[in-house]
Order: sequence, then structure tokens, then C-alpha cells
Amino acid sequence: MGFDNDLIRFLETKRTYRKFKQDPIPGDALRAILTAGQLYSSGGNRQGIKYVVVNKPEDVMVVNNFVKWAAYLPPEQGTPGPSEIPVMFIAVVQDTSVGPASDTEAGLAIGNMQFAAWACGVGSCIMGAIDRPKLMSYLKIPEDMLLHSMIAFGYPLKEARPVEFNGDLKYYLDDGGNTCVPKRPIDEIYRFL
Repeated sequence: MGFDNDLIRFLETKRTYRKFKQDPIPGDALRAILTAGQLYSSGGNRQGIKYVVVNKPEDVMVVNNFVKWAAYLPPEQGTPGPSEIPVMFIAVVQDTSVGPASDTEAGLAIGNMQFAAWACGVGSCIMGAIDRPKLMSYLKIPEDMLLHSMIAFGYPLKEARPVEFNGDLKYYLDDGGNTCVPKRPIDEIYRFL
């Protein structure tokens, strides 16, 4: 099996997106995202990751008030305006009744959903800076479950791309408002024995 340049190009463009068109996510794309979340690898096949899908506009608006956007950018650049918010959030919930909480499994599930979404042209943003108590209450998540994170979804308004590392890891916007994400060089992050 050879090197797949298409896959690398896919990964280069599957970045974090924070401002979205207000186009709804069609049923086939939604099914792909949800199925991908079901198919993550799970230790002991316990499948302890559960989800709450928020895609009604009035609920999305409320949930958007309980998340924080783009710590490296000034709010006027990194926080979506009312006409730029996601059209869907998915809460990633750890069901501790089936086994211990696993950040690894949550990460695998999130990655699957993001890959499926991007294959449909839908961008996403993993959000850990969230108001968990308010979200747990609003989303009616039982107290014996843990809210791991939220994922925002929608069709991106701007592009995002990796750029050469210049000594500063903070992402930034270029003159066109596109997100530039510095990436450390391969020879700095890998070591061979």
C-alpha cells in the first residue's frame, strides 16, 4: 500500500473552524456523523461514550452561550457573531455506569465524527472550555454521567490551514480572515530509535 496524498490533503484541510454558514446539515451528512460516533474503538467494547445532539436553532443559540471560543484570538475575531454560530452541537458524554471514563475513547469518538463531518464538507470545533454545570442542566445529562466536551458543527465561512512553525504556536487570522495554524516540523516531534 502506497502513500496517499489525497488523505494528507484531507487532513491538512480538516482543521478547527469557528465561524459557520447558517446552512442546515442535511440528513445524509448527519447520519454519517452519528454513525462515525457509534463506530469508535472501545476498550472491552464497553461503548461508554454517549451523545446529546443539539440541532434546533433555539437550542443551539442557548448552548452557544455556554461555550468559549478561540482563546488565542481577540473575541471580535474568534467568537462567532449571531449569523456565524454553528448549526449543531454534539455533547460528548462519558457513561461511567459501563466503565471508567476514558479520555482516549472520547478522543477516538470525536475524531471519527470530525472525519465523517469533514468528508461531507462540514467543519467542526472541539470545545473543552465550557460551562459544564449549565450544559449538564440544559441538556438533561444525568449526574452519574460526565460531560467530556462539546463539538460545534457547520459549514465553514472561512478556510483554515496549517502553516510553518515560526517559534510561536498561537494560531492567527491572515488578512482574509482565514485561520493559520502553526505546526511544529516533523523532525521536531518524531524521534526514531
